[in-house]
Amino acid sequence: MPAKAPSLYPSQSRLLCALGLRLREARLRRRFTVTQVAQRASVSRPTLNKVEQGDATVTMGTYLRVLVVLGLEKNLDLLAADDPVGRRLQDAELGVPRRAPKRKTGSAPATPVEGDAP
Repeated sequence: MPAKAPSLYPSQSRLLCALGLRLREARLRRRFTVTQVAQRASVSRPTLNKVEQGDATVTMGTYLRVLVVLGLEKNLDLLAADDPVGRRLQDAELGVPRRAPKRKTGSAPATPVEGDAP
């Protein structure tokens, strides 16, 4: 039974389709056939066709295996490497001083008595 495609916004679908197209173009520039890339990535030809179409049902691991075959896996390191929004949120949180918990008043701390277990 084929996997059910996750619901994507149109902009997300366009991103996946563009990724698939770029992977196809990279394969063609290297003069690899669909069969060669599919075998090297340990996927079927129809699955590789889905990757090149930007199908959302294909797993991230399959996309990664295709990137490795094409020698493009290092590009994955660039994703989310620069996160200005996250950095600003993190910096904003650093500016908030944290208070120590309030001490209970009125009772002195208990002193251990000989023979008591620690």
